[in-house]
Amino acid sequence: MSKINIKIEGIPFQVEAGLTILEAAKQCGFEIPSLCAFNHGECSKGSCRVCLVEATGARGLVASCVYPVAEGMEITISSPKATAARRTSVELLLSNHNKNCQQCEKNGKCELLHVAKITGARDDMYQGSQTKVTVDRLTPSIVRDTSKCILCGRCVERCKNAHGLGILGFENRGFNTIVAPAENRSFANSPCILCGQCVSVCPTGALMEVSEIDKVDQAFKAGKYVVVQTAPAVRAALGEEFDMPIGTLVTGKMVSALRRLGFKKVFDTNFAADLTIMEEATELLGRVQNGGKLPMITSCSPGWVNYAEINYGDLLPHLSTCKSPHEMFGAVLKSYYCEKNGIDPKDMFVVSIMPCTAKKYEKDRPELSNDGLKDVDAVLTTRELGKLIKRSGINFAKLPDSEFDNDIVGEYTGAGVIFGTTGGVMEAALRTAAFKLTGKELEKVELTNVRGFDGIKEATYNLAGLDVKIAVAHGMKNAKVLLDQIREGKSEYHFIEIMGCPGGCIAGGGQPYVKPCFLPNEDADILDTYKQKRASALYQEDESKAVRVSHKNQQVMDLYKNYLGEPNSHKAHELLHTSYSARKAFKD
Repeated sequence: MSKINIKIEGIPFQVEAGLTILEAAKQCGFEIPSLCAFNHGECSKGSCRVCLVEATGARGLVASCVYPVAEGMEITISSPKATAARRTSVELLLSNHNKNCQQCEKNGKCELLHVAKITGARDDMYQGSQTKVTVDRLTPSIVRDTSKCILCGRCVERCKNAHGLGILGFENRGFNTIVAPAENRSFANSPCILCGQCVSVCPTGALMEVSEIDKVDQAFKAGKYVVVQTAPAVRAALGEEFDMPIGTLVTGKMVSALRRLGFKKVFDTNFAADLTIMEEATELLGRVQNGGKLPMITSCSPGWVNYAEINYGDLLPHLSTCKSPHEMFGAVLKSYYCEKNGIDPKDMFVVSIMPCTAKKYEKDRPELSNDGLKDVDAVLTTRELGKLIKRSGINFAKLPDSEFDNDIVGEYTGAGVIFGTTGGVMEAALRTAAFKLTGKELEKVELTNVRGFDGIKEATYNLAGLDVKIAVAHGMKNAKVLLDQIREGKSEYHFIEIMGCPGGCIAGGGQPYVKPCFLPNEDADILDTYKQKRASALYQEDESKAVRVSHKNQQVMDLYKNYLGEPNSHKAHELLHTSYSARKAFKD
């Protein structure tokens, strides 16, 4: 790329041609106040007018996020005209904003307040009519409150970029414009998959997860036997809620915090991830050897399952019938564990700490219950767990490391840990499928062909003379490519892993926000590297485990010996498997 000469605040710089003023200023060490480009780069660019600057050759002030640099351009950021204009832009946004900041779930992570402070915006400078408000609370996963929306369009773009969907868009015109599903419908009456990616990028409290903290509080108050399980991706991100570097592994401190919060037992969902592998690998081999429906597709991501039911109802027989790991664990806890410990299942309350908002909907599915009891009673996101810990006055950074409870259930292997990143389920399943086919352990359990963040990864593994062709996709935009191949009869794969969120659970809609304006100590390229850092934490824990294959989890083997019989047995199907139904929206 050719270089051009510009000046910023009178200082000469050489920058690449084709950059916007905002990008060029960033490279030269200047931070122009903005609500877009240096957060996620997904927005209705130029709409907020917060990043206005003066530039030679331009007529008046320009939005630096869209205006390109040119040879000889002189840019002024700090002139009275530019600073006053930026302040006015933010004041106008505030004039149509519900400023109940103390009650807002985004308090402390609100980018509008952040940029208001930087620009010196004054509250109530402009008063008048406000846009009519819509508050949508009809799904168990996501709340939409248009009184806090600033029309930045980030959620609109993220839904398109991650999933190829257009669930959200700009409705109405002029002053009445809002962001909403078509016709201002509820998420419940739209084909939304409830993944929460829109929540992850929202700069204000306009989109938030449905909090279930009160539900957990009520269970404690009622004297329930409250137990908790944590998904693998949580340990790789929870530290960020306490200003630790992205990718810090906090497994031990997380367990200590949960104990101090009063949970009777603190379990690792990885036990059930190993159990899922036993069921899923057995199901796959059964389909391959007995002429079953192929390719088989993983079913542990509820956002992906929602997408399949809404958009590919004809392909549902391709999905594994396995429940997701946390639902399996809930079923095991309320049957096997309660029976062995003399606990009435009606008295047990199972809480799942998940990186995902779609899990909140998943737990309410009637198919995921047994004898009238839900497998899982409440789901808290990683962010909600952070709030619980802070509310309780726990100094997270100073907590000692503790071990998960490990009585009857709880033991886990490295294979269970890597479930939290794209390719992890496939790698874990192949480690066990290889053993089941050959009777021999893999010499090297790291299957690097399925690792990384390419949208679609493909590989072929020769197992006992059988070429097993696999594919991995994350984000529905990528998944659609593989699904259309199946629909057209062109797929050559035996096994496909699909995860709803780009990057997998490590970047789920319930994970800590990755917004550079609140991460001053992180690298400048953090938006490009945070997924890798979180994934590396999981691979690190996998490598540290003495046992790294699910079929060597002794407690899982004991569960089969003492209760389930064998993988895919009748008893296993009753507790650990489910079914799916084509539908058009959440309420169908």
